[in-house]
Amino acid sequence: MMHRFLAMLFFAASPLVAQATESLDPYAGETKEQKDQRMAWWREARFGMFIHWGVYAVPAGVYEGKDIAGIGEWIMNRGKIPVARYREYAKNFNPVKYDPESWVKLAKDAGMKYIIITSKHHDGFALFDSKVTGWDVVDATPYKKDLLKPLAEACRKHGMKLGFYYSQAQDWVHPGGAGNNWDPTHKSSMDEYIKTIAVPQVREILENYGDVAVLWFDTPKDMNQERAELILPSLKKQPGIIYNDRLGGGYKGDTNTPEQHIPPTGFPGRDWETCMTMNETWGFKSKDHKWKPASTLVRNLIDIASKGGNYLLNVGPTAEGEIPQPSVTALKEIGTWMKTNGEAIHGTTASPFRRLAWGRCTVKKGSAGDTLYFHVFDWPQDGKLVIPGLTAKISQARVIGGETIAATTNQQGVITLNVGAKFVDPIATVIALEVAPGWKVGTVALAPAADGSLTLGMDFVELHQTGAHNHMAIETKAGKPGVGSWTNPANWIGWAFRTGEPKSYEVIAEIAAAKPAQIQLHMGETKLSASFQPTGGDDKFATQSLGKIELPPGDHELGIRPVTTGWSPVNLRSVTLKPVK
Repeated sequence: MMHRFLAMLFFAASPLVAQATESLDPYAGETKEQKDQRMAWWREARFGMFIHWGVYAVPAGVYEGKDIAGIGEWIMNRGKIPVARYREYAKNFNPVKYDPESWVKLAKDAGMKYIIITSKHHDGFALFDSKVTGWDVVDATPYKKDLLKPLAEACRKHGMKLGFYYSQAQDWVHPGGAGNNWDPTHKSSMDEYIKTIAVPQVREILENYGDVAVLWFDTPKDMNQERAELILPSLKKQPGIIYNDRLGGGYKGDTNTPEQHIPPTGFPGRDWETCMTMNETWGFKSKDHKWKPASTLVRNLIDIASKGGNYLLNVGPTAEGEIPQPSVTALKEIGTWMKTNGEAIHGTTASPFRRLAWGRCTVKKGSAGDTLYFHVFDWPQDGKLVIPGLTAKISQARVIGGETIAATTNQQGVITLNVGAKFVDPIATVIALEVAPGWKVGTVALAPAADGSLTLGMDFVELHQTGAHNHMAIETKAGKPGVGSWTNPANWIGWAFRTGEPKSYEVIAEIAAAKPAQIQLHMGETKLSASFQPTGGDDKFATQSLGKIELPPGDHELGIRPVTTGWSPVNLRSVTLKPVK
């Protein structure tokens, strides 16, 4: 698993690029209605378990007494371990503690609806009894048993959808597979590898384990159209199967797969799924103890669902067949939250709001009306939750796991929920607002306050991001939301607003910064150089004047753009335009 390989290599091609032919995608002629029916269970699920498991769990991040940097399942590549030496690890892969039914129950109790397991990762090792190679769990390990069959049986027993990850291109053990440039014994024809290993193994995993819901390809290094189209026909063995965007050869599949980050606005018009680790590795690594708290994992799930995506959360079992205890503990905590609030995740669609600074929203359609679920991260101190821009006839408002609450609408049409002073759940309290058909969310104009000032806060900020890494996010620090993780100087933020008369304004920012950061303010063609000054730390907020600007009446956009040569990460809560007399 490495996202940058996807970004760099998705359209990579070998010299043997196939001529344009009729698409072999099994869904090339599919109608929208047919696709909606095929994707229905996946869209309802919203939450799944990823399992990275293989021989790499034996060295567990350590090779010849040295810690190997990077993710655990890449140790063969990172450590440049010769094929013959790596094969020796299989002799110690003996998962006698493997209990697939307990894994399925753990996932189900956490609110997960499907499981994706690595049938074969980049080290070429198969967790099943492959008839085309001896490099598998039955032939190369003392365990001698297929690991996928009992998992498939447990999934069927407990109503869990099952999918298989398969590394179709990178294979560092089988000659000809992509990615091994350190062991000369590995050199061979990739086309021969695709034909003799990848194609028959894909057939095996699609023929021998009952219903397979998803085929999850990865890192299409050196995949061209010709190679991809050798694999595609096998998908017809599982009618209705979903496959992702990592096959290569120009095939986009059914789902986009951002890795280790949540895109700011999702992928409108595309089904998508963020895959993410609980610590910093996918495959088991004995010294990686940087575990995300359950609260973060739950809020990730909420954030992803609010953008119309699925959350594929990873566990990396040990060579003995145990899911690490911190993962088990976190999943049980997630399950506690989901037991109460799962209705606000499963079967929901994306938020109709541009942004809610205090939380997120998901929507569930109904025949007689819809339900808007408001996931409140930051509880209003005055007990009044303002819903910006919503016009609706409210049937009922209730706190999930709590009581019915009152909703009021003032003369300006602003809906306020009287939620009280205490939250129900410190991770996220969910309020279900049942509304009659015809509800809508309009654009809320940013208007000046009584003193003429204009506060640009987190409700209306637009995050403009570039690239696959270093993603900004709305984060809560010291009890208030703000733009955080702003490490990439190519990223910038902005606000759209309207003024009613020409005025001169002082621009005042509320920020926290450990170091100075050079910026430019953009107002149409006008640019103003400024800087954020250190405040004593990235969680110590202070207000700072950035300079003055003249604004005529009308619509405007204020952009804050880093200066690349003088940028250091900052956290920003708001920008206020204060009239200058």
